[in-house]
Amino acid sequence: MSMIDNDWLPAIQDEFKKDYYRDLYRFVKEEYSNTVIYPPAEDIFNAFHFTPLSKVKVLLLGQDPYHNEHQAHGLSFSVLPEQKDIPPSLQNIYKELHDDCGCYIPNNGYLKKWADQGVLLLNTVLTVRAHQANSHQGHGWEQFTDAVIHAVNAQDRPVVYMLWGRPAQSKIPMLTNPKHLILKAPHPSPLSAYRGFFGCKHFSQANAFLEEHGIEPIDWQIENI
Repeated sequence: MSMIDNDWLPAIQDEFKKDYYRDLYRFVKEEYSNTVIYPPAEDIFNAFHFTPLSKVKVLLLGQDPYHNEHQAHGLSFSVLPEQKDIPPSLQNIYKELHDDCGCYIPNNGYLKKWADQGVLLLNTVLTVRAHQANSHQGHGWEQFTDAVIHAVNAQDRPVVYMLWGRPAQSKIPMLTNPKHLILKAPHPSPLSAYRGFFGCKHFSQANAFLEEHGIEPIDWQIENI
């Protein structure tokens, strides 16, 4: 793993000393040694590398990394630039962005531009076996990412949470900071997007909230490659 060394480290370094994390580290190391795991090991913590804690404006919470080749690279919902098949959930995110903010639908699913602007693209589980969805659930990642969410909640400034679907919304009891904004909607997957994700206008709401507090809004447009 490419370890975290920016301002996230003081906020979450105690997690690395806990028994659950030692067990998680051993489990993940063995998995990478014995089978195909996504994302590549050096990309596991990309969300933290690309979006320092002090720069977080929006936390967009996903669940499990994509489990097919050339997809997962450590950012929730994002796929590598060379992946020309945009996952269905991300296609629906782009449709909502088009309807909400007028963004054109790009030819790729690489969301690093968002991360660079302060959108923490966090999955609750950070690794997965190839072609086996949810295969690394229940091994400790959830406890680690809960600590990350607590660290964001502790920030004494406005932050937006985009929580899509019940698993993401189960984190709401952790979000106690009155300076923050919580946006809830169904998950953008094809199974649930028509139940209220389409039309939620979370992207414009997030930007309006940021601008109200004197914070630079997010440029949500992903450019074609």
